[in-house]
Amino acid sequence: MKSISSARGLRVEIEAPSSFSIGTKQVLFPLRLLRALQSWESLLPRQAWRHSRAEFVILRRVKPLFLIDTDTASDDAVALIMALLSPHIRVLAITTVAGNVAVQQSTRNALYTAELCGADVPVFMGAEKPLIRAHESAHWFHGRDGLGDHGYPPPRRAPEKQPAAEAIISTIESHPGLVMVTLGPLTNVALALQRKPGIAASVSRCVVMGGAPCCEGNVTPAAEYNIWCDPEAARIVLRSGLPVELVGWHLCRGGAALNVDDIDHALSFNTALARFAIECNSRAREAYFEQTGEHGISLPDPVAMSVALDPTIVTQQSEHYVDIETASELTRGMTVVDRLNVSANDRNRAVWAPVMSKGAKAKVYWTIDNQRWKEALYAALR
Repeated sequence: MKSISSARGLRVEIEAPSSFSIGTKQVLFPLRLLRALQSWESLLPRQAWRHSRAEFVILRRVKPLFLIDTDTASDDAVALIMALLSPHIRVLAITTVAGNVAVQQSTRNALYTAELCGADVPVFMGAEKPLIRAHESAHWFHGRDGLGDHGYPPPRRAPEKQPAAEAIISTIESHPGLVMVTLGPLTNVALALQRKPGIAASVSRCVVMGGAPCCEGNVTPAAEYNIWCDPEAARIVLRSGLPVELVGWHLCRGGAALNVDDIDHALSFNTALARFAIECNSRAREAYFEQTGEHGISLPDPVAMSVALDPTIVTQQSEHYVDIETASELTRGMTVVDRLNVSANDRNRAVWAPVMSKGAKAKVYWTIDNQRWKEALYAALR
């Protein structure tokens, strides 16, 4: 039996000969029709087709497998809740990185959140600092402990002994076709790619919460924190060939932020998870107003997770050359998006050819259905 994943993370198991399972029903699925579906055939060894004499195959839809990398602070914790409690996916591993807080605190917060969800998913501690720069936290936004400084108890279990970068490599190699979701600086992923560049081809989707592709940043006028924190790592990831889907900070503001009514609605569930989700973001709520003048709770990582769980939440997207500024003092970490595709213009070829030879295109999400993302959040907190 084989297990394959589509470009959107849909996983199926293939067996021959028999039928196609939909819920409790079985329907015959002709092998010749499956051969015609190029998106599936490209994911299977061609030899398997040549030697198969079956007229029909079984296709069983199975849960997409997720690998989550996080610098676990208040919004990360809510994103983890959404993933760990989703009935539609299975989280294989959580890796932690220095970002909003030190990696030790990030790991503690990830373990604590997993315990709240009753999940025993392995947690692997990763990089203590960016690739070449000093680590600069976001304590002012999330609190010293990253969870609003409410004195949550320590987790009951410890992280795994394997370092995060090694865990990323082994998890991808053991589960080709998995979905990777990154919620913090991209240091761990970059380290894994430097050691094993080939893993990029085995990831079906790489949903990155990061960047300010259309507008101002949240740590400088040019840059969003996750990218700014380790721009060299972000550049490695974007140039690696990973199928990057960029969920920028702009998608988490305005109507996407939880307003007073949204917050009251979540608290009306009267569940421990709903109370935790709102409480741990209490400092972030204050900081968001200080930063933007906007009221509410902005939840970048849960927005990214909602897109990872259901990409149809996205209402406008396009694919472009994307790279990260690493050399400028003024625009460090700027997400450079060739939205007009000027790099494809022959008149610009001499300028862009050296850069394009190193870069890759990524999906950039411009707008989402705010109500649907909030419904996805509520479903996890009820």
